[in-house]
Amino acid sequence: MLGELVRGELLRTHNFIAGRWLPAQAGALLDVVDPATLATIAQVADSTAVDAQAAADAAHAAFPAWRDQSGRERAQLLKRWHALILEHREDLARIISAEQGKPLAEARGEVLYGASYVEWFAEEATRTHGDIIPEPVRGRKMMAVKEPVGVVAAITPWNFPLAMIARKIAPALAAGCTVVAKPAEDTPLTAAALVELAHRAGFPAGTINLVCASREHTPEVVDAWLADPRVRKITFTGSTPVGKHLARESAGTLKKLSLELGGNAPFIVFEDADLDAAVEGLMVSKFRNGGQTCVCPNRVFVHDTVHDRFVEKLATRVGALHVGPASDERSQIGPMINQRAVDKIERHVVDAVAHGARVVTGGRRLSASDAGSAGHYYAPTVLAGANMAMVLAQEETFGPVVPVFRFSTEDEVVGLANDTPFGLAAYFYTQDAKRIWRVADQLETGIVGINEGALAAEAAPFGGVKESGYGREGSRDGLDDYMHVKYLCQGGLR
Repeated sequence: MLGELVRGELLRTHNFIAGRWLPAQAGALLDVVDPATLATIAQVADSTAVDAQAAADAAHAAFPAWRDQSGRERAQLLKRWHALILEHREDLARIISAEQGKPLAEARGEVLYGASYVEWFAEEATRTHGDIIPEPVRGRKMMAVKEPVGVVAAITPWNFPLAMIARKIAPALAAGCTVVAKPAEDTPLTAAALVELAHRAGFPAGTINLVCASREHTPEVVDAWLADPRVRKITFTGSTPVGKHLARESAGTLKKLSLELGGNAPFIVFEDADLDAAVEGLMVSKFRNGGQTCVCPNRVFVHDTVHDRFVEKLATRVGALHVGPASDERSQIGPMINQRAVDKIERHVVDAVAHGARVVTGGRRLSASDAGSAGHYYAPTVLAGANMAMVLAQEETFGPVVPVFRFSTEDEVVGLANDTPFGLAAYFYTQDAKRIWRVADQLETGIVGINEGALAAEAAPFGGVKESGYGREGSRDGLDDYMHVKYLCQGGLR
């Protein structure tokens, strides 16, 4: 896959600090493995706290000059970056597929999705408006202005290695912040390619800094930023336990935080739903990236009166999905990211069956002969007879498994949907206009899909409530998360 790159110079394996590509100071290397073939495709810098500190030094030194750039000047650089991403979209897609495993069609879609955030925040960079406040006393002028928070540390996941880092770095730069970033250990090559294009776009040295690290060294890299008072904000997408750790450890310097954490999304099909539309919406929302997304439906609740028809329609669609490596253009579901992911999926399915679930389709690991390569594959699965005693009702499966629960009343299913500490996304299908607003008001999530399975867009605020985190990405709210408000009061004017 990487051998087919048009521009091989996008394949960067060092850290990017102060405008230069540098190896880890200790000289250690981290293997990057293709989850579709289990082959090592590259070795990247395996950094420590020393490298993290160097990145923070560079970002801190670059901040005053970058902060003083006008919004229009920052926007012009972001637009150049956006144009370069689009120009190199095929190479970027191939890098994503090689290290993350998703089919090429999805990888191409991710490039465009990530680029949309760069374009959006290029436009928003010129719109950081403040307020003129009516003065309560004559002879004063009062106003509020927005300013960048300072150095931002961005910590990103592996499931969308381009989109997640783009939607963190783009608003930070648009606001006038400088960035230190650490991509997931499984997918550092995409982030490095994106930073290389930002460098070509002309961002000043130290404005963007990238540090790669293994699972073993990540804690010391991140802890160096947590302890550094010059790093004024942490933005993180990942698990709730890690998010809680970041919140605790950042308290010492009272950093601003944006945390997009775990989910346990309900998907509700009411008795009056258009079943074909509901099945299509579930396919889009659940099987994107093989079920490895934070907004994937994790619990599918279907009304008793339509349950059997819905399960039959769904099983037909799921059973026809083609599983295989990204190199196979027919592939609709790629490999899971690593062995731990497959082990968790298998544990959830075994537990569900032990608690009374019935496997309608799938329900097993796939061999090399099944999938066409010796990677981390699991068959797309539908389970009927799911109940709240199963582990998958409480934990995010993060894989291509659909457990279907029955329900009888609206009040019952809303209670079940909210019976979780998480609150990222929820979905429901109904044709009752009054019910739409009743249910939307009652669901305890930051995002609600109503007769729609594809939710994410650069113009919309993305984020959760409860233990799914706080802060928003995308939209005008996403820019505000990288700024603070300063109140100015001038007296003696009369």
